[in-house]
Amino acid sequence: MSALEQIRNFSIVAHIDHGKSTLADRIIQLCGGLTSREMKEQVLDSMELERERGITIKAQTVRLEFTAADARTYILNLIDTPGHVDFAYEVNRSLSACEGSLLVVDAAQGVEAQTLANVYQAIDAGHEIVVVLNKVDLPAAEPERVRRQIEDVIGLDASAALAISAKTGEGVGAVLQAIVDQLPPPAGDRAAPLKALLVDSWYDAYLGVVVLVRIVDGQLSKGQKIKLISSDADYLVDRVGVFRPKREEVASLGPGEIGFFTAAIKQVADTRVGDTVTDMRKPCAQPLPGFQPSQPVVFCGFFPLDSSEFEALREAMGRLRLNDASFEFEMETSAALGFGFRCGFLGLLHLEIVRERIEREFSIDLITTAPSVIYHVFRNDGSMLEIHNPVDLPDPVHVDRIEEPWITATILVPDEHLGAVLKLCEDRRGRQMDLTYVGSRAMAVYELPLNEVVFDFYDRLKSISRGYASFDYQLSDYIAEDLVRMSVLVNGEPVDALSIIVHRSRAQARGRAMCEKLKELIPKHLFKIPVQAAIGGKVIARETIGALRKDVTAKCYGGDITRKRKLLEKQKAGKKRMRQFGKVEIPQDAFIAALKMDED
Repeated sequence: MSALEQIRNFSIVAHIDHGKSTLADRIIQLCGGLTSREMKEQVLDSMELERERGITIKAQTVRLEFTAADARTYILNLIDTPGHVDFAYEVNRSLSACEGSLLVVDAAQGVEAQTLANVYQAIDAGHEIVVVLNKVDLPAAEPERVRRQIEDVIGLDASAALAISAKTGEGVGAVLQAIVDQLPPPAGDRAAPLKALLVDSWYDAYLGVVVLVRIVDGQLSKGQKIKLISSDADYLVDRVGVFRPKREEVASLGPGEIGFFTAAIKQVADTRVGDTVTDMRKPCAQPLPGFQPSQPVVFCGFFPLDSSEFEALREAMGRLRLNDASFEFEMETSAALGFGFRCGFLGLLHLEIVRERIEREFSIDLITTAPSVIYHVFRNDGSMLEIHNPVDLPDPVHVDRIEEPWITATILVPDEHLGAVLKLCEDRRGRQMDLTYVGSRAMAVYELPLNEVVFDFYDRLKSISRGYASFDYQLSDYIAEDLVRMSVLVNGEPVDALSIIVHRSRAQARGRAMCEKLKELIPKHLFKIPVQAAIGGKVIARETIGALRKDVTAKCYGGDITRKRKLLEKQKAGKKRMRQFGKVEIPQDAFIAALKMDED
């Protein structure tokens, strides 16, 4: 039996919270990757944020050894992938390094939106799939119902699905045997020139850039001169190793193996995910197809609360970019907020996590502007601009049309909450494409503008369905719509951080809601403050924040009324002058709260 036939590369795909990371823990424990003393929950979720939120953000890999029923020892390379829609990019690249997948489905919850999205990705990657029903120890578990659901919805044969409990370890040994029996070994030629897929890279303070690769053909050894095909840069390999899950150096990696190397690479940006690594002296004939670079879909501005922290923020973002190639930023200035950065993210959770990491790891307080998406603005002369900051929108006179991105959303929801979910989608300008039933749950497919989804759609969906709805989306197309820029003026001054691009039909309601919200959030000053929402020069909504009233007549006891009137007139003139020159301080939380639009 050749060495290749004793290797199995697989990933675990599932919806959020269906037990991927817990199953990975049990597999590591059973294969003796870590002793029981070293073992902790979610051992592959190394980031503090991952452990706190209970989600996987970065895909992780581990090499294990398992002695099967035929007494042979097999090498298992496991890649634990994220389940959240914002990190689908991580899932995509992990799947391309494997031949098979474990599909984990919660035996109580059943098939969810991202179970579908991730399993279809695995099928597209040509994977063999082993179906695993997790959490069978729960009183609410219904393995038979979920088996039928998997067959009806996904179309996979679930008659031989393995019933396990990753928490207690029940049935995990059978999963390892099924990996060996049902998943195919990798193909590859040890004698061919080196060809390896660059799966991931991250920055290590001691080693420089660590590159995770899957060897397709040839061998990668210490001291070898390699070349990265897309950047045409060459390096000398100074370390080769595998994760078990602790880092362990080896002499070389052969076909079908997954491991890491370091080669004094200075920046993560030099190592493009999906690139092909080959031998410098004897390169491979054809590079691997690789995959699409991630495209940011949500943009927002980050500004330091204290403008003196601008340089610290620049450094913090540069360091985050080292480990997260899908995060992009460029410098921008704002009249209200000073110097800051315009940042691009894969989705709202990605935005939230980057913001939290900056505030936590670098202790910088941030002001975040309204998230927006990329709009295609066509001018009258036929040229097209890509705009993601409402402030950059050209004068409407020069604009022929504005196109916005639309998504195809799949929502799985229990029957009793369907009405509320359909109303939410209709309120967000959604177009229903399909509505089918999967047992007692409805599966609605909608086309929605990304702009309407990007802020709090997910939160609203969870609250109206009591947390039972699951949601997944793909970008579909750009469609021309009647869009306008709505500006917010406080005391006659436009606050560019609060400008948003909205559909004309929704502008008035949105403007009124924003003005009412700001009226509550901006503290009173010594003068009246008008808060207005405007499209171009036309004011569409207005609220007035009353003045703080100091009783200037308190010291007048009796006497002539003219004395009091004189003091009141003096106060009135002072307030008028204040309104002309007074500066309105808008607190940081007012920015965020004003942009979170409740649809109550």
